[in-house]
Amino acid sequence: MTLTKEPLQICYRPMTEDDLTTAYSLSQLVKWPHRIDDWKMVYHLGTGFIAEYNQESIGTVLCWNHGDHYASLGMVIVSPEKQGNGIGRKLMERVLEKIGDQKNVLLYATPSGQPLYESFGFRTASKVYQHQAIVEASNSVDANLTKMQRQIIQADHAKIVELAETSCGLARETALNEILKSATGIVTESQGEITGFAIIRKFGRGYAIGPVIASSQEQAKAMIQSLINQHVNEFVRIDVPQSSQLSTWLEEIGLPQVDTVVEMIRGKLPQRDDTLRQYALINQALG
Repeated sequence: MTLTKEPLQICYRPMTEDDLTTAYSLSQLVKWPHRIDDWKMVYHLGTGFIAEYNQESIGTVLCWNHGDHYASLGMVIVSPEKQGNGIGRKLMERVLEKIGDQKNVLLYATPSGQPLYESFGFRTASKVYQHQAIVEASNSVDANLTKMQRQIIQADHAKIVELAETSCGLARETALNEILKSATGIVTESQGEITGFAIIRKFGRGYAIGPVIASSQEQAKAMIQSLINQHVNEFVRIDVPQSSQLSTWLEEIGLPQVDTVVEMIRGKLPQRDDTLRQYALINQALG
């Protein structure tokens, strides 16, 4: 006699703020570093869905708008005990329906998640390298570059948004204004004009650097190193796109590469400036 597996009776519904505690618990199950405060930030910036089984949350997904033409999605989690039941696919169907067909959609995928996303029409665009460690020592920064740096102030926010949108080709005002409520960082100035910036904020076990926007790799390195030097003996993470060509340098200064994810796009990639580049992401959800 052949026994057939009964399909799970799963409910899919919009995520609410009351779900954040269980969403955080799910992320702990799959060994993600996010704190409850990290969940609150991405939730308040976007919208999402929950999968429930027997009134227990077993899956999550979130999405974020980046202007009229782009969106991103992430925080796709399915409880390890319930994987293999098509839950991730159902969550993707709901979030993509929410986003709508008129928008180009970005996401950052682990190798195990790629086949699912490819089945929804996503294709590989590039790679992102995750670097992290407890900082053991500071390193010198070119004095000529540090002279051009100063702490971010409130009056810089509009220019920071402008630089981010130019470099990424995405609307960034909402995300950056939320991040800057609790983050700190530095700008680089030349002849009174801000030409780049780097932000650091609490995340996971310690701190995350990003976004980093700069007009040259040397400028980006100087800002990143200046922020790292402020957090010796603390845990620091940074996610850098392949195009930044920073991975070898990050290894050399004590931040080893620990993971690689794939940037994927459904639709067309945003137009990104060649002279002003994003050297580090906000995170792997928001890009």
